[in-house]
Amino acid sequence: MADRSLPSPAPVPSLAQLRALVAVVEAGGFGEAAAELGVSQSSLSEAVARLEALAGRPLLRRTPAGTVPTEAGARVLAHARRAVQAAADVLLAAQEEASLCGTLRVTSLRSTATHLLPPALASFRARHPGVTVTVLDSEASGGGIQAVRAGRVDVGLIVSEAAADLRLLPLPPDEYLFVAPAARGESPVTWGELAAQPLILPPQRDPCYQRVRAYLAARGVPLTQVMEVEQDSVTLSMVGHGLGITVMPRLALLPLPPGLVALPLPEPLTRPLALAVLPHRAALPLLRAFNSTVLETVGKLGMPSGTAEARAIASRLPLPTAPN
Repeated sequence: MADRSLPSPAPVPSLAQLRALVAVVEAGGFGEAAAELGVSQSSLSEAVARLEALAGRPLLRRTPAGTVPTEAGARVLAHARRAVQAAADVLLAAQEEASLCGTLRVTSLRSTATHLLPPALASFRARHPGVTVTVLDSEASGGGIQAVRAGRVDVGLIVSEAAADLRLLPLPPDEYLFVAPAARGESPVTWGELAAQPLILPPQRDPCYQRVRAYLAARGVPLTQVMEVEQDSVTLSMVGHGLGITVMPRLALLPLPPGLVALPLPEPLTRPLALAVLPHRAALPLLRAFNSTVLETVGKLGMPSGTAEARAIASRLPLPTAPN
């Protein structure tokens, strides 16, 4: 007679083991992860060792730069992050919007974090005092898009050109403006003017550098000299001292320093902004409430929704403050 007994289930790692793996990789070492989590290093080591025993191979390796995943560990890590996030999302999904609580992690460009997020955060806190919001610079969090994909943050305020795999809520585009010493006056900017003066831009790795260079190249504008400067404030100071001109997103210019003028380019150039979340998390009440508040706040701020309006107001005008 055939044996009809069911096979024994395959061993399944625990959430604690998966959390330990993720924590060690994120922190770059067992000691650092233990300190961040407030647990003993031995307990983390034991949890990872048990996970490696289940996997049948090493998942982490120590290097002079810190503890990093092996090739197998990198594959496991992606699933571990999703599993840990999904476990937390079970409780988030059960919340009602009238009584939200927990922690929300947001990453943003510095310019949008300075001018768009504060009024939105104030409104969100007034409505949902039980939620703690953590804001991370997108550069510090490893890039906004990658941070959302990896689950290191919940929401990213990003430039949305290369994030088709994320759920995007478009925001009004941010227009690039020509910046020069105020003595230049406010006459329309010409292509010849852009070609004739030193252009101060961020380093080549910066998307703004790439966007401005591509814009000018597509219009046959030769550049006589390009100076690369890391900080926007330094760039604007150099322009104020007559060392060149720059092209910069409007939000990055606010407030425009004295002694400068910011004017529309001969043809519009914008960067598309959006709120980004993982598609399967978009319906969580916490994320839905935050994104709704940001969209509502942007509408109240009166951000230019098209290039015609942006060109009409230029960027001499300060960004309106949020209504009381």
